[in-house]
Amino acid sequence: MTEAMEIPGGDAYLAAIAGIVADVEDVERRMAAVQIAQLRTLAAAGRLAEEQGAPPNAKVTLHDMVLRSIAAEIGGAMRTTDRTVQRRIGEARVTIEGFPAAVAAWEAGRIVRGHVKAIVETGLNLPAEMWAEFEAIAIERCEGETPNRVRGELEILAHRMHPRSFAERHEEAAARRCVRLIPGRDGMSDLIATLPTVIAEGIHDRLTQQARAIVDTREERSAPLGVIATDGRSTDQVRADVLADLLLAGTPSLDDTRDTTAGPLGAIRARVQVLIPAATLTGADDGPCDLTGRSPIDPATARTLAGATHVWERLFHDPTTGVTVATDSYRVPSGMRRFLQARDQHCRFPGCRVAAIRCEVDHTHDHALGGRTELSNLAHLCQRHHSMKQFTAWKVRQLRGGVLEWTSPLGRIYREDAPTPAVAFTPAATHPGDPAPF
Repeated sequence: MTEAMEIPGGDAYLAAIAGIVADVEDVERRMAAVQIAQLRTLAAAGRLAEEQGAPPNAKVTLHDMVLRSIAAEIGGAMRTTDRTVQRRIGEARVTIEGFPAAVAAWEAGRIVRGHVKAIVETGLNLPAEMWAEFEAIAIERCEGETPNRVRGELEILAHRMHPRSFAERHEEAAARRCVRLIPGRDGMSDLIATLPTVIAEGIHDRLTQQARAIVDTREERSAPLGVIATDGRSTDQVRADVLADLLLAGTPSLDDTRDTTAGPLGAIRARVQVLIPAATLTGADDGPCDLTGRSPIDPATARTLAGATHVWERLFHDPTTGVTVATDSYRVPSGMRRFLQARDQHCRFPGCRVAAIRCEVDHTHDHALGGRTELSNLAHLCQRHHSMKQFTAWKVRQLRGGVLEWTSPLGRIYREDAPTPAVAFTPAATHPGDPAPF
């Protein structure tokens, strides 16, 4: 066990941090007020253009010219281009007029700007007449969560509320898959592939595993001899180089993990973690499934992955709270580890969304100090936040139901609830004469 680092400065340091945090909160409140005021002003400019450009028998081009003129006027004051202002006017009108409840919640301090952005962007997938219903639910989901953590849940919510099935819409979107080349500066270009999410996630995961294998091998070879590795590439650079090798030659040109071509590196395969509701798995429902830590995927792809997997995890959820309470897994790694992956889904530090399959299982109460290896004392933490727990004054304790209670060095408490499962059940009403449940 490694003891937490002693914070330099003691009470004076903590007092200084407390003052900074208080100032940040005050600045955030004032910034929110200014940002909302700016949105309303830009939306008013858009409405003025619509009113002035829509007299009887007016042509469509008249409204556009009026909007351009107003945007140019505002652009001069803001020292930005009229095109940028015109785009921002459109975004402001959608936010202010299309999602007024979200703006009101932002103004009241219930949510922040990132939440509003997530609500608007995910809500736009729905017909306009459903926006009010969607944002009412979305605002409740956003409270107490960070925008990046809740965005995936909002995407799935919007997909499930949509009058057309997710499978149907995904099929149309998949038909538009493509690869684009965008020339850049200094002899560089961006190669952009628009692909189904699970394919893109798998590609990125495999490249990441291969890059890490190369970097780890490089470090192992240099350390025993005390020699600094001559290959100074970052993980991002190695990942890009491996991608180029695979596309141009079909295999890594040089497998640094064995000094031969197409060695262990080429055998690495992608891993993805998917949560599939039982109804979707059986075909009774065509709703979206959850690519954990990322975004929704279509049900057909999820069923294909389920059919090819060697690991099955049947999950049982508490009918009241929806928290996962059991699994009938049996393979190594143990059912306990897979149970925790299903429960946690991602890193359990507030706001972090690193998928559980890329995290470490941590003993909340240190094992070296008597902490037991049991579900109520284990949770997933990514490497960054695992280190923070070990080496800083951040503390955590685990409550019932997988709830983590984090305490900052200033004594602030952040509650981290177990993520809501992709599917939850409620007990059916029983009647006299019904057989007893089994």
